[in-house]
Amino acid sequence: MAKTARTEPATPKKSSTRQAKKANPGMRQRMIAEAAYYRAERRGFVSGDTVQDWLEAEKEIDRSI
Repeated sequence: MAKTARTEPATPKKSSTRQAKKANPGMRQRMIAEAAYYRAERRGFVSGDTVQDWLEAEKEIDRSI
């Protein structure tokens, strides 16, 4: 009989948002900037607060990563 290697089941690695942010902060920032831009575009680039756009976009992206 041939011996077969016994393997343990792979356990998924947990990835927290903090780890994702640290992994590639430049990509995260670009994603936030793009999301903030689209928020401003939806309202026609008028009567809005760019800081609020950024903060809302930041929340949106952080939820998704």
